[in-house]
Amino acid sequence: MLFRWFYRFFLVALATGLLAALLVVFAALVTLPSLPSLETLTDYRPKIPLRIYSADNFLIGEFGEERRDFVKIEEVPKSLKQAILAAEDDRFYQHYGVDYIGVLRAIYSNFKAGGAHQGASTITMQVARNFFLTKEKTLTRKFSEALLAFKIEHSLEKDQILELYINQIYLGQRSYGFSSAAQSYFGKQLTDINLAEAAMLAGLPKAPSRFNPIVNLERAKTRQQYVLKRMHELGYISAEQFARAKETAIAIHRRVKVFAMPADYVAEMVRQIVYDRYREEAYTRGIKVYTTLRKTDQEAAYRALRKGVMEYDARHGYRGPEAFLKLPKDLKDREALQDIMQDIGNSDDILAAVVLSATPGTVEAFRKNGETIRITGDGLKAAHRFLSNDPKIGEKRIRPGALIRVKKTEKGSWQIVQLPEIEAALVAMDPNNGAIRALVGGFDYHLNKFNHATQAWRQPGSSFKPFVYSAALEKGFTPATIINDAPLYLGPEQTGGKAWEPRNYDGKFSGPIRMRTALTHSKNLASVRILQAIGPAYAQDYATRFGFDKKHHPAVLPMALGAGSATPMQMAIGYATFANGGYHIHPYFIERIEDEHGNIIEQARFATAGRNAKQVIDPRNAFLMTSMMQDVVQRGTAARARALKRNDIAGKTGTTSNAVDAWFCGYQKDLVAVTWMGFDEPRSMGNRETGGQAALPIWIDYMATALKSIPVAKTSSPKGIIVAKINPETGMRDIFGTLNEYFFQEQLPPEMDYSFQDPEFTDQTESPMF
Repeated sequence: MLFRWFYRFFLVALATGLLAALLVVFAALVTLPSLPSLETLTDYRPKIPLRIYSADNFLIGEFGEERRDFVKIEEVPKSLKQAILAAEDDRFYQHYGVDYIGVLRAIYSNFKAGGAHQGASTITMQVARNFFLTKEKTLTRKFSEALLAFKIEHSLEKDQILELYINQIYLGQRSYGFSSAAQSYFGKQLTDINLAEAAMLAGLPKAPSRFNPIVNLERAKTRQQYVLKRMHELGYISAEQFARAKETAIAIHRRVKVFAMPADYVAEMVRQIVYDRYREEAYTRGIKVYTTLRKTDQEAAYRALRKGVMEYDARHGYRGPEAFLKLPKDLKDREALQDIMQDIGNSDDILAAVVLSATPGTVEAFRKNGETIRITGDGLKAAHRFLSNDPKIGEKRIRPGALIRVKKTEKGSWQIVQLPEIEAALVAMDPNNGAIRALVGGFDYHLNKFNHATQAWRQPGSSFKPFVYSAALEKGFTPATIINDAPLYLGPEQTGGKAWEPRNYDGKFSGPIRMRTALTHSKNLASVRILQAIGPAYAQDYATRFGFDKKHHPAVLPMALGAGSATPMQMAIGYATFANGGYHIHPYFIERIEDEHGNIIEQARFATAGRNAKQVIDPRNAFLMTSMMQDVVQRGTAARARALKRNDIAGKTGTTSNAVDAWFCGYQKDLVAVTWMGFDEPRSMGNRETGGQAALPIWIDYMATALKSIPVAKTSSPKGIIVAKINPETGMRDIFGTLNEYFFQEQLPPEMDYSFQDPEFTDQTESPMF
């Protein structure tokens, strides 16, 4: 009887098993045709972001949803491969996609633990899911996952599958793949990680957000200890290695600066160009762009610009708190305080803080990172008026809830500062070929993405004068030509608008002076007379040689004082012509573009001065203009630049009417740089805010670093230049003259005539006077 019962049970079980097997086979036959092609795996092309580098190979920008670095399986450290197998699939090299032993072990482990604590997905199944399937927990998805795993195992070698897994899996912090994760969490190349770090990375796939060491290091360590224990149990590491790895301190890399240098404006310029060429593929193909920027130059430009802007801002006083936030009832509730500051960002070293308490002598404030700081003494100096009971301050008084900005001093104490309202730009290039060496388009890209270096059309003021003076040299003027710096009235027909009485900045007139002196001291009346003499239309046409557009520089007399408009980039191009001996160059900032394999797909083509660039002005003209602009630096409006202790730099300040724009354009034979400062909505920067006061200090700070290792250049005059002694009062050649001056060989002025000795009369009829 018992035998018959067992027999019947066996037949039923066998029939049920056969039916289940038939159903599985039927389901497989139905499902297999609908499974995706494995072409994505066999021709694996990971989504690697667009990366942008400096000329010296430093990363300056990255664009793409996924941060990923592809690494070949041979380059993966053995300890990491073993850690991954120990954590995810220790029988990876034994099974064929689905690990039945692992399934049974997981069922037993979960039954014993009273819940789902251990999964049975193999690495191959995870690859199938990550590439082709959703993460929904359904039997249909699990069945498709298993079938795909079999298909993958049939098509690829084990190492190929593991390589796909290592490069594709998401590991938190926008990092896809273990190589990118090593950078994100430890700031290391994958080949440089140790055993403890490998185990921590291998623990991430189970739950990247839960075991993220940046978010919760203790929880990540717990997972790491499990992985190390499994590695020891499997014989991958010895007891000694196990003990040592457990005690190894983990240094988490918290990215303060994502990129090697602040070059956001250039990175965005590159992104736009690459996207125009490759559209959406730009962000997934692993394209690498190498720019012409140099790290030393770019960092120096960034620091100089921010320092110059902050110094201007300090000169014009504190404006009060940015806003007032509603404080939580409990001021010790850190999370509540952090919540109210959640959307408020910092600007590099200018940090946001909310005031908790304030007296005239002490301000206590809370920073977004959870730190409570105290500001006392000199740190309150800038804002002292807003801590007083001055009735004029009113609601702008610093009090609890006030949003302020703070910055650490060199001595490590805190001071109250503010985000500036004014903007600035700096662009520096090699004048010999146009390679951009540094470009900063504003104070903070994240606060204002408008690129003032390339997009801001502003009046250049007196920094445009050298182009007018260069045109005058072509018309027969010399540096010794006498110009009358005297009052001048111009009617509407001469200005293209209203009647105009130009003035010098200091309100004084110098009378008859040499053209060199007029440029050195930026004499407006003399400059207008020069333009009158050569004709505005001629000067307008001549300026196109330097890259300026006629429509932005109307042929009227105010053009002599820079009443047109130009961008800092255009000004740099124009001054490069003086620096390189008279050649017009085109700026470029992309050196080459490479594909994901390192093959060059685009290479910069540029013209070089003296070789294949177009010569647009006489090299003698460039030499004379450089000589005159060297005087601007040595004894003129840019005399502050003597602090560099070099005699090979030349340049010109620029200040527009009512000090709306401030410029300095200057160069050495191998580097030209232009700095500009002004408000986005044009308004006066204030009394005495000239190019020499506001823009020149930025240029000096930048050049101090950029030229630090470059020896002072020794220049010789080009063929066709003659030196002659002159009389400084007449500009004529004088054997008893006290000054040496350069002239075109064919434009030597006449000699002073000493044959007529009447002391009451000196014949100057031969001296040109305008």
